[in-house]
Amino acid sequence: MKKTVWIFGLIIGGILAANMVAMVQMVYSGKFKGNDFVGYAALVVIFSIIFFGIRNYKNKQNAGLISFGKAFKIGTLIAFIGSTVYVVVWLFYYYLFVPDFMDVYTSCVLRESTPADLPAKTQQMADFKEMYKNPLFVVLITYSEVFPIGLIVALISGLILKKKVKTIK
Repeated sequence: MKKTVWIFGLIIGGILAANMVAMVQMVYSGKFKGNDFVGYAALVVIFSIIFFGIRNYKNKQNAGLISFGKAFKIGTLIAFIGSTVYVVVWLFYYYLFVPDFMDVYTSCVLRESTPADLPAKTQQMADFKEMYKNPLFVVLITYSEVFPIGLIVALISGLILKKKVKTIK
């Protein structure tokens, strides 16, 4: 189980990190257009690798049988490893390469705001920038961007792939 969890978790983490670096570069180039739906859809697609990790374990290491609990545990661990890779890469990338990211991102968000929303958005981004000065907040907010999606995909994958183990009485 450990090998499956690590392999699939690291694959997801690598894809998440590459996607994040690409998105940050789009923000810096001015080509970024905020779209939450597209962003979360991409995360669902990336985390769908969890399904294949659980299926791999079920078919290759568990004789085609797996309980919901075991499937969910494997999926959760894969999601956690992938999310942790994403968080660690972001911390290094943010603090070493793009320490002015919040300023650039704020101007990007404000550029896309309507004139009516501008005062509220300006205050919201100023508050967020202030909170982003705390590394613990950076870690927590970065996990919260991706890990819940991984948990949902793990839950759905576990429900789809579960196959009750018959016990002999």
